Amino acid sequence: MSDPLSRTSPPRGQTRAALMQAALEMVASESNFSALSLRRVTRQAGVVPTAFYRHFRDMDDLGITLVDETFAELRAVLAAVDLPSLSIDGLIQHCIGLFAFHVCERRLLFQFLVRERYAGSAALRDAIQTNLAALNGQLTHDLSQLDAYSAVDNADLALVADLVVNTVIATAERILDVARADAPVDTVVSEAERQLRLIFLGLSQWPTSRPQTSYSAGAGAG
Repeated sequence: MSDPLSRTSPPRGQTRAALMQAALEMVASESNFSALSLRRVTRQAGVVPTAFYRHFRDMDDLGITLVDETFAELRAVLAAVDLPSLSIDGLIQHCIGLFAFHVCERRLLFQFLVRERYAGSAALRDAIQTNLAALNGQLTHDLSQLDAYSAVDNADLALVADLVVNTVIATAERILDVARADAPVDTVVSEAERQLRLIFLGLSQWPTSRPQTSYSAGAGAG
C-alpha cells in the first residue's frame, strides 16, 4: 500500500503554484531552502515527483522562481506609487505602510527571501543580488525623475537607493519578527519612516555635484 500524500492533489493547472506554496510552508519550519528535497516538496504539494519537472528544472530553479516572484511584487508596489504627486514625507509614509501590509499578507514569501539572502545556496544568493540590483536601478531612476533630485549625481542617487532598499529589507525582517510574536507592527513602521526621513534629509543637503577629493600616500601622516 502506497503512502498517502500529505494533502489532496491540487486542481488541474495549479500544480506550479502548489509546489511553490509547499516549498514556502516547509522553509517556514526548516533551517533553510537547501534542507528541502524535491520528493518532500512534491509530497507536501500533493503531486507525484515527475510532475515537478513539468514546471521546474530542479530545486534551485524553484527557489529562483520564488526569489523572482518576491521582487516582482516589490517592484509592483514601487511602480504603483505616483511619486511626483507626493511630498517626501507623504511618499515615505505611504510606501512603508503599503510595504508593511504587503509583508504581513505575504509573510511566507518574504520570510523565504530574508532567510535565503545570506544562508541560501549560491544560485539563490546570486538571484537575490541580481534582483536587488534591479530594484536599486528602478529606484535610482524614479528618484532622478523628481524635481528635488533631478540635479543630483546619478551615482549618488544610486547610493541613496541602496540605503533605502537595505532599510526596507531590514524592516521586512523586523515586521516578520513582531508578526510571529503576534505584536503590532506600528513601532517597526514608525522607526522605518524615521530612518528613511533621515536618509532623504541627508540627500536634500547633498551637493548637486560630488566634490573631487584627492588622496596622497602621505595623507594623514604626522
